Amino acid sequence: MRVAARASAAGGDDGCPELDCVRALLPADVIADAAQRSARLGAGADRVLIAAGTLSEDAYVRAFCVALGVAFEPLDDAQRAQCPLDDERLIEAAAAGLMPLATDGDISLVVAPRGVAARRLSCAIRKNPSLAPRFRCTSAGRLNNFVLRHASTTLGTRATVALGRRWPTLSAAPPRWRMNLPSFAAMALPGLAAFALAPEAVSLVIEIALAALFLAWLGLRLTGATVKCQTDKTSSDLSGDDLPVYTVIAALYREAASVDGLLRAIEKLDYPPENLDVIVAVEADDAETRAALAARTTRMPVTVIPVPPLGPRTKPKALNVALPFARGTFTVIYDAEDRPEPNQLLLALQAFRAGGNKLACVQARLCIDNDADSWLAQLFTAEYAGQFDVFLPGLAAFDLPLPLGGSSNHFYTAILREVGGWDPYNVTEDADLGMRLARFGYRTGVIDSTTYEEAPARLGPWLRQRTRWFKGWMQTWLVHMRRPFRLWRDLGPSGFFTFQLIVGGNVLAALVHPLFMAGLMYVAAQGVPPWRGDGAGFAILATIYGATAAVGYLTSAFLGWLGLLRRGLLSNSWVLLLTPLHWLLLSLAAWRALYQLLVAPYAWEKTEHGLARTSRRVAGMARPLVALERHLTALKNAGELPELAPRSVAKTMARTMAPPKTGRRDVSHERRAHAR
Repeated sequence: MRVAARASAAGGDDGCPELDCVRALLPADVIADAAQRSARLGAGADRVLIAAGTLSEDAYVRAFCVALGVAFEPLDDAQRAQCPLDDERLIEAAAAGLMPLATDGDISLVVAPRGVAARRLSCAIRKNPSLAPRFRCTSAGRLNNFVLRHASTTLGTRATVALGRRWPTLSAAPPRWRMNLPSFAAMALPGLAAFALAPEAVSLVIEIALAALFLAWLGLRLTGATVKCQTDKTSSDLSGDDLPVYTVIAALYREAASVDGLLRAIEKLDYPPENLDVIVAVEADDAETRAALAARTTRMPVTVIPVPPLGPRTKPKALNVALPFARGTFTVIYDAEDRPEPNQLLLALQAFRAGGNKLACVQARLCIDNDADSWLAQLFTAEYAGQFDVFLPGLAAFDLPLPLGGSSNHFYTAILREVGGWDPYNVTEDADLGMRLARFGYRTGVIDSTTYEEAPARLGPWLRQRTRWFKGWMQTWLVHMRRPFRLWRDLGPSGFFTFQLIVGGNVLAALVHPLFMAGLMYVAAQGVPPWRGDGAGFAILATIYGATAAVGYLTSAFLGWLGLLRRGLLSNSWVLLLTPLHWLLLSLAAWRALYQLLVAPYAWEKTEHGLARTSRRVAGMARPLVALERHLTALKNAGELPELAPRSVAKTMARTMAPPKTGRRDVSHERRAHAR
């Protein structure tokens, strides 16, 4: 108890009693800085010290327990029977940081201090010391390990079946077709009867209807071109004490090589590390990625959650496993290769505060970073520019349902849980979740912050990725069309037709395109459709085939061009000449997806990351250094550059190459400087 005595004697008047347990262990200036930053952020001073790396959470909690006379609970040998909660409540205890535990015949409350919990507990026990025996303290990591050790099966089962049990018609879980059969039969039987009576007329009507649907799909995609491009700026009103806890979740599988880059990108986010809750979900048998995470030291605590081997091995299931551990008011999803702009969390928070209580999600803009790797990567760049810089902002401006991108989605955590999280059986969980949010009456917005991503540069990986995307869009359309009249009521007329065009139309356009092109080539070569010997309807069919092809190519090229213009990447616009080839590749992926939907609906063809050979973003950061080097060389050749000692040169280069400050204060660095 000597530490407690010294802490009491040195007790400060900084309003941070949670620091008393370490006042005798750390330099006074470190304590003072932690107290000041705590007041500025509204977080506990203990979180400041832990986030700065001044001491580990385990070390702090042990000192805290000694100072208050509270037992430290390691939980290493605690048995499942000691916790009276059922598995569902035990899982929720991880995010709450509270868990009852039976020890020596009494029930104690185990606390893993979060936020200002250490301060409140310290004040409560000092006012009433008799409360001390009722509490036991532990670290968040130890509490999480206890939950994972004893409730992993329930956690995996819940992540797999919760959505299907709660809303069976909103999940792609098996059985897949039973609930769709009545709807499909009601739509198909009248058409089959009409075709039997008048096959030529029905064929012509179908062709005209498909062309009209295709043109409507293109027209919807052009809505973004009518919306003025806006540039969001971070508001100066976002001060430290206004910033809530923000959860960052990444689901990784066989991504050991990407761990360092991802964590560096998260560390660069302009957000207090004390208010960041970083969770990485990794498959339980992925020892290599888990080892890479364990070996990487970070500026903020990272919670690693092993994903139980239950149900489908998909990204949405891994995200569902991580979601119960999320402590943030808001949650963002990143992929292994993502490099978000530092201001992204602040812009998302600003959008949420201005958007009202029906704004459930905001989508950041995705941009390809390795466009110089190949012509295929450049096509990807143009396509993403049209999608995220033109099309999605247009849909958001008109309050229409958005098909989310698979990354950089920012959610209200409570709403995300309310709608059931992600569908673990849908291989494009992002598009499905965007539609489900709209069906529950929520809106999705788009923010002007970019996340840079890596695109497949070779045809094989590109085709596998696009196959998975098309298969997921097919799953999404089938799931939400199980009850079309209910979908109409949920989304309204405009939302219903938007869903049909951006989900169903996207797939149908890719499937039908090669058939239209084959018909166009046959008509051009023969002058008569193959199924009409008398040539009837030739002019109509020729017009349909020619118009849809021309308008389709021109529209896609225009959207890509406009997106590249808004991105400042018009040097890549030459690749839009390959639009016809791109469409044929998309059709190949769509037909491959249709086959997989029938034989392997839940197979997840993983996209390998870390293969990029170039980075436009890194090259852009290097240009000023190259220009500086050339300028210094010119000065030296002109005899205008004074000679510097080698040690001075080294110090100058070290300052030049140091990472930019993000407004955080590194308390551990100050402690080392004080020690010197």
